[in-house]
Amino acid sequence: MADIKTFYLPDLGEGLPDATVVEWHVKVGDSIKLDAPLCSMETAKAVVDVPSPYTGKVVKLHGAPGDIIETGAALADFEPDPNAKQRAEAEATGHHHGPKKTEAAPAPVPAATKADREDEGTVVGAMVSGNAVHVEQAASIGGVKAVPAVRALAKKLKVDLARVRPSGADGVVTMQDVKDAAANGSAALGAAPARAVPASAGRHLAPELPQPEPQRGPVSLAGKPVRTSPPSVSASGQPEQLKGVRRNMARVMADAHAQVVPTTLVDDADLHAWIGKQDITARLIRAIAFACKTVPALNAWFDGKNLSRTLHPHVDIGIAVDTDDGLFVPALRNADVLDGAGIRAAIKRLRSQVEDRSIPASELSGYTISLSNFGMFAGRYATPVVVPPTVAIVGAGKLSHDVVAVIGGIEVHRRMPLSLTFDHRAATGGEAARFLKAMLDDLALPN
Repeated sequence: MADIKTFYLPDLGEGLPDATVVEWHVKVGDSIKLDAPLCSMETAKAVVDVPSPYTGKVVKLHGAPGDIIETGAALADFEPDPNAKQRAEAEATGHHHGPKKTEAAPAPVPAATKADREDEGTVVGAMVSGNAVHVEQAASIGGVKAVPAVRALAKKLKVDLARVRPSGADGVVTMQDVKDAAANGSAALGAAPARAVPASAGRHLAPELPQPEPQRGPVSLAGKPVRTSPPSVSASGQPEQLKGVRRNMARVMADAHAQVVPTTLVDDADLHAWIGKQDITARLIRAIAFACKTVPALNAWFDGKNLSRTLHPHVDIGIAVDTDDGLFVPALRNADVLDGAGIRAAIKRLRSQVEDRSIPASELSGYTISLSNFGMFAGRYATPVVVPPTVAIVGAGKLSHDVVAVIGGIEVHRRMPLSLTFDHRAATGGEAARFLKAMLDDLALPN
């Protein structure tokens, strides 16, 4: 009997508990060489190609495109070629009894241990292993069914998904469909009117409601209609499982809500003294870096279990970037030593990498304080969420022109609303107030 080897999904360098199968590059019965592409997996942060751990024949694939595989669960079975040189057993995944504990494939946690173990998912990424495969379907948005990775690829290649002919099961647009459309130019953005979605396309999502017959409502003795309560109507929306970025965001937000003791201070930065046109975001980041040097207690990590904190000599700012797929927080490294041009160039690079999903996993963790510049859209003040292990997050609201009392009368000044949320376990109210005051002072400078 041939020796069957099982490859277990390794931690893809993200510290996340699962990943979604985007596309298999092989099928059962195919021969594959060591380190050849096995499949593409989408995590909360990127689409990753997973290489084969063996040279041999593919015996079984655990999951189809769109399925979520937990870290440490079986991904594929192989019949290694006995005549081929395989990776050393110490570096390979294990046999069917379970993988050896290596960097390539951490051993799954036994069921009894897993049951007793608390959820360790945090922004810094403690891995939770499992052995279940959950079948989920691609999300339908705008009449087009596709997984987030396909949508990201379409955006990068400037392909209109509404014009792509789907080849996947149940009308799902696949990665290959997008690549083919990009190659032949049949679905370029703005090239032609979008194809109409047939009326039958959504019938599997919700039953068609019968159209009511016109009826004459009740009338009073005077012949006037009587106002009645509207008939009850059930919602037609269908639930869908969160995947990728949104799935991780839900975990992180729930974890933060359970752990942090948040308190928020608000104030307005007066920008009246600014000379000429200035980069508002760069000035805001400079002010945060200055405040971090002035009050190091908020540029820190806090360990709630051990009641310990780590003060950081450098300032790495997590910049919240909103996308259709969910929230990304890339790290702007060494913000305290960058000038305005360096800050702008770094932000442009990070945003571009987030948009095309090419940002390295290492750039999405390890920041020491966070910034949410929600005022670019709307809103003055907020209570942003502090994500462990960081201690603080700054929220910048929409700029406004306010009437300000000055000696001898009143003036109209441009002002920026600021919200500082901090973990009160790790910092005092006085430290937070001094931090906010340092930001206000730096933003008040002419340049």
